[in-house]
Amino acid sequence: MDYGLAVRRASAADLMLLVTVTIWALNFTVSKYILDAGLRPLPYSSLRYSAAALVFVALTFPRERSLRIGRGDLPLVGLAVVLLLVNQLSFVFALDLTTATTAALLFGTLPIFTALISRLVGIERLGRRFWIAATLSFAGVVLVTAGSGKSVSANLGGDLLAVLGAATWGGYSVAVAPLMRRYSPFRLSAVFLCLVSVPLLLLASPELGDQTFDFGALVWIGFAFAVLGPLVLTNLLWFTAIDQVGPSRASLFANLQPFLAAIVALLLLDERLTVIQAAGGLAIAAGIFLSRERRPPLGPAE
Repeated sequence: MDYGLAVRRASAADLMLLVTVTIWALNFTVSKYILDAGLRPLPYSSLRYSAAALVFVALTFPRERSLRIGRGDLPLVGLAVVLLLVNQLSFVFALDLTTATTAALLFGTLPIFTALISRLVGIERLGRRFWIAATLSFAGVVLVTAGSGKSVSANLGGDLLAVLGAATWGGYSVAVAPLMRRYSPFRLSAVFLCLVSVPLLLLASPELGDQTFDFGALVWIGFAFAVLGPLVLTNLLWFTAIDQVGPSRASLFANLQPFLAAIVALLLLDERLTVIQAAGGLAIAAGIFLSRERRPPLGPAE
């Protein structure tokens, strides 16, 4: 591949990843606000995923005239769906049990999980530079946590669910990488969201009948953002970036979430940003800069 073209593709992928993690960071605060307003975790997740699934089907079917997935890819699709389902349940219940900032901080462990899973299944070859970058970036997460001046969380269950959410998203990112060679981001997003919506609706059905929906306009604006931003737009950006730079490099950008979440809290929740947290943000950015070396993928595991 031409070097200049490779650099331009990497820069475009970096921009996609930056937009993605910015939306994700904002989604922690928006989703926490919606849950605190009274929309319960399972009804919130099921309605959000169902709405996003409808949007993606409406976008995909006129373009591709099919949502078909080859029979040989069904086991991998099934694995991705299970990981995405567990990820969503972990995310929403972690937010219900702990603070948005804590959940975002603990999701900063995502690159570690992704790198380990990616190397284990033989998708990527991880050099010393990546591990230095991951360590530096994770150290930034620790600094952001320490700089808050409070304990990470009083709720161990919520913390463990946040870590599980990071681990399952890492596994999901690795699982979809091979599928990106054969299907468009539109088709994959439509299929995954539709398949995950079914069990979410089944799990939420006992609560949907009792759930009140008498919320103010700000809650519904937040809900629209939670559907169109973190699920629709970022699905396209994330899938496309993974195809260009690999899952480990892509997931390393997620370490920006804690710092960005602190900025959102500073602006919207009147929380303060300490010097230690600012230093942590710089360490995270330095880790991402070091990760800009493209690693050759390993051959498929036999």
